[in-house]
Amino acid sequence: MNAPDALYESSLPHLTLLGRGKVRDMYEIDDNHLLIVTTDRMSAFDVIMPDPIPGKGRVLTQVSNFWFEKMRGIIPNHLADNLTLEQVVPDAALRQQVEGRAIIVKRLKPLPVEAIVRGYLIGSGWKDYLAGGAVCGIKLPAGLQQAQQLPEPIYTPSSKAEVGVHDENISFADTVALMGQEIAEQVRDVSIKLYTTAAEYARERGIIIADTKFEFGLDDHGKLYLIDEALTPDSSRFWPVEQYQVGISPPSFDKQYLRDYLETLDWNKTAPGPKLPAEVSQKCAEKYLEAQHKLIDH
Repeated sequence: MNAPDALYESSLPHLTLLGRGKVRDMYEIDDNHLLIVTTDRMSAFDVIMPDPIPGKGRVLTQVSNFWFEKMRGIIPNHLADNLTLEQVVPDAALRQQVEGRAIIVKRLKPLPVEAIVRGYLIGSGWKDYLAGGAVCGIKLPAGLQQAQQLPEPIYTPSSKAEVGVHDENISFADTVALMGQEIAEQVRDVSIKLYTTAAEYARERGIIIADTKFEFGLDDHGKLYLIDEALTPDSSRFWPVEQYQVGISPPSFDKQYLRDYLETLDWNKTAPGPKLPAEVSQKCAEKYLEAQHKLIDH
């Protein structure tokens, strides 16, 4: 299933495969380290598409690593700096398969929530608001329009679901029950800080970050780390500043393009996903690359 310029599934036989997520393959290095490979798999509506998006995994890796470094002063991240890819994957042919899309990370205990921050009224949040004037139970002012910037960013966590199952929005009180008051507050506060810092930076470079999700983990001492990915076109909604207007769903640099295409099909949003035309895959790849160029290639 691996196209010449795309990686649908990695294969590193000398390492123990711990699992494959929607996009990432995870391998065990030792008791303290994991190797995470970001493939070119694409998911939409929690279904993994049968066709990869060429180069997407490399873009996600470069963008995440950029933000991990940039946000280091706010929160430490899971990247490990005491091992190289050459040490972990000494075989040159195997290494070439994952170069530019593999990271070596500390082995941490993932927290059971996705930390979602919304700065604009769009997607499921807009539907919530239309139905009851609130988003995930957070009451908002009357009269807001689609894609309007919120008075301030809101934190709307969700539970983590298994692959192929929809995540569910939960309340802040639910996160306290899951993780304890101290960690729940820390996650909420640092998520909003990360979002506002990134949104300000991105806007200067022509991108509005409408919303995003973060994941966190704890080490053996209970210290909080940013894990998984950060502020990528997969985990965020990116809009071009010059095409943004209130009242419509703006064009985007993320998987919204794919979602919009899938909405035109007679498909019930359950697995298996439909085959993607080459031009749809190509257009998705271009949008991801454009986001990378705007954010970090300056």
